[in-house]
Amino acid sequence: MKVAILTSGGLAPCLSAAVGGLIQRYNDLDESIEIVAYLNGYQGLLLGQSRTITKAGRQEAFSLLNFGGSPIGNSRVKLSNAKDCEKKGLIKSGENPFEVAAQRLMTDKIDILHTIGGDDTSTTAAELAHFLEKNHYDLPIVGLPKTVDNDIVPVKCSLGATTAAEQGAIFFEHVVHEHSANPKMLVIHEVMGRHCGWLTYETARIYMERLQKKTFAPELGFSKEKFEIHGIYVPEIEFNLETELGRLKPIFEHVGNLNLFVSEGACVSAIVKEMEASGEAVERDAFGHVKLDKVNAGKWIGEQLMKHLGAQKMLVQKSGYFARSSAANAFDLNLIQSCVDYAVECALKKQSGLIGHDEQNGGKLRCIEFERVTGGKPLNLQDPQVNAFIRSINK
Repeated sequence: MKVAILTSGGLAPCLSAAVGGLIQRYNDLDESIEIVAYLNGYQGLLLGQSRTITKAGRQEAFSLLNFGGSPIGNSRVKLSNAKDCEKKGLIKSGENPFEVAAQRLMTDKIDILHTIGGDDTSTTAAELAHFLEKNHYDLPIVGLPKTVDNDIVPVKCSLGATTAAEQGAIFFEHVVHEHSANPKMLVIHEVMGRHCGWLTYETARIYMERLQKKTFAPELGFSKEKFEIHGIYVPEIEFNLETELGRLKPIFEHVGNLNLFVSEGACVSAIVKEMEASGEAVERDAFGHVKLDKVNAGKWIGEQLMKHLGAQKMLVQKSGYFARSSAANAFDLNLIQSCVDYAVECALKKQSGLIGHDEQNGGKLRCIEFERVTGGKPLNLQDPQVNAFIRSINK
């Protein structure tokens, strides 16, 4: 038997641990099982670039639990976008990426393929599985859900998302002190999250939870108010400048600074509309997504507020690379291990799908049918805990 693994998309604090977990699990079951890793995601699959996991590598697999990143590399490649694949030199003109990928799997005599990635990785895996089935190649593809946004439908909790939130909170514990570098300052924490504000919410919640455990020195200038979050802006809630100015101005005058958490996907439609109206080109990636690093939601919101609040300086800090590159915490390591074990079990039964706790089936750990997997799951504002927390900040 020959098993292949690939990681794809952006980084998350689960990739290394998941790769290590899969290697360990197969090795524990049968040391004769061959394991290969396609390098840099679907790119390596198209180019036939892979690494055989040697006996020495299998013995090192446990060490991957202590690392962030991916030991086998990632890339953003969409097999259904033949034009982009050709542009990147991954296929020849006129070739079908799915056919090239399928042929590689057959040539390499792969029996099981494990993909570790977000919704784009999983939907691509679904299309590849369909192509293989249509062409009578019996090869199960079993995915593991990776995204710091936690926005995969119907997965309850993506691998690595909880760690990313914790690390984002730690990141801001350092950055927040910048409020003392200048008077009347806006300190803006921009958090990853294209369509979903979950990571912004969870990062803020953990930060405030940790803040409650600190002792402050108000008589010496460090009151708790200076470290609290004064505003949370997520894609699911419309940003109203007039309302926010009315709410924030008295806080700003009393506290002397403002700390704001902004999801990178907040106000994107408004910002894109403004950019296009001014004749500015809006860059998009291979998946058709607006490149958020060109939009800068935190900067845009900060500039709207600065004009009217009389702030002297604005600092925007993005925790994305810091948070997503972390090694998995204890919660995620347990989640990863349970999902890895079940992924191997399903793969050996020749079941294809995405492993996760299915929100539409009582939160049960399942091999979720690929056709049910989509992205863009929003933050659930109807959740009493979520609603109460955001209201307590944006009061």
